[in-house]
Amino acid sequence: MNSTNRRLFNHAPENSKLVEQEERRDDLGFGTKLTDSSSRLINKDGSFNIIHVNNTLGDRLNIYNRLIMMGWFQFLGWLLIFYLVANFFFASMYMLAGPETLIGIDDKALNGPFWKCFFFSAQTLTTVGYGHISPANFLTSSVAAFESMIGLLAFALATGLLYGRFSRPVAHVRFSKQSVFAPYLDVNGWMFRIINTRANQLIDLQVTVTISRLENKPDGTPFRKYYGLNLERNKIAFFPTNWTLVHPITTESPLFGCTPEDLEKSDTEFLISLQAMDDTFAQSVHSRYSYRYNEVLWGQKFMPMFDSSQHGMVKLDLDKLDDTEDIDLN
Repeated sequence: MNSTNRRLFNHAPENSKLVEQEERRDDLGFGTKLTDSSSRLINKDGSFNIIHVNNTLGDRLNIYNRLIMMGWFQFLGWLLIFYLVANFFFASMYMLAGPETLIGIDDKALNGPFWKCFFFSAQTLTTVGYGHISPANFLTSSVAAFESMIGLLAFALATGLLYGRFSRPVAHVRFSKQSVFAPYLDVNGWMFRIINTRANQLIDLQVTVTISRLENKPDGTPFRKYYGLNLERNKIAFFPTNWTLVHPITTESPLFGCTPEDLEKSDTEFLISLQAMDDTFAQSVHSRYSYRYNEVLWGQKFMPMFDSSQHGMVKLDLDKLDDTEDIDLN
C-alpha cells in the first residue's frame, strides 16, 4: 500500500462520521447558506421567496403555469386583451388590403371602414360568420382563412386552460394571521389555527412544522439550521371545523427557554406544510405557510369560534379565526 492510499485509509473513519452527520442534517431544500434576515423563506401565499436569474426566456415566462396559477380576474383580463389585440391586428390587415376588397363594406350600418373590418375580424376569428361582410378577392380570403385557423387554435387553448383551472384541486385552507405562545397543560406551547373555508371536505389532513433559524459555527460564521417541531397531533381524519395545532414546549423542544429577543436575533421562521385529500376531486391537495418571529404573540390564546347550535347545526364564525385574548404563561 503506497503512502497516498495509507492516508486515505487512515482518514476514512473520520470522513464517514462527517458524511453520517450530513445525511442526518435536517434541510427543507433551502440549504444552510441563506443567511439574509431581511426576508422570509415562504411568502404568505405559499410561494417560495426565491428568484431565478440567467435562465432562458421560455423558463422565465412559463406561460402555462402563469395562466393556470394567476387569479380569475387577471386570467379573464388577459383573454380579453388577446381577443382585442387579435381583432385590431387583423382589422389593420384588412385595411391594408383595401376595405373595398370586402363585400358589404359600404353598408352604412357601421361607423367607418376600420370598425367594419374590426367586426368582420371578430366574426371570422370566432367562426360565427354572419355573412353580412365577406372577402371579395384572393388576398382578403387568405387573410380570413389564416385568421379562422388562429381563432380555432386560440379558443381550443383557452378551453383547455379553463378546464385546467376548474379541474385543479386547491386547498382553500386559511391560516391564522398570527401564531401564539400560550399555556398548554402544565407547560407552554406554540400554536396556530387553520380552517377550511370551502364547503368541500378535506380528509386525512397531515401537517408538518419545521423552524428555520440562524446559528453560528465555531468560527463565528452564521448558517441556517432547521429543526422539526413535534406536534401534539399532526394528523386528523376529518376537517369539518377549525383545528388548533400545538407544539408543546418541553425540555426536548428547540424552543425551550426561548424569548422574543432570541427568536428575533436568530431570525426564526416557522415553516408549515399541509397535505390532505379533497373528496370532491379525489386528489391530494397541499398548502404552505410560514410565521416569522414578529408574527408570534406571547401570552395570548385563541378564542372559541363556535356559537350556540341552531336547529341542530353548529355555527362556526370564520371571522373569529384570528381572535385572541390575554393569558398568563406557565
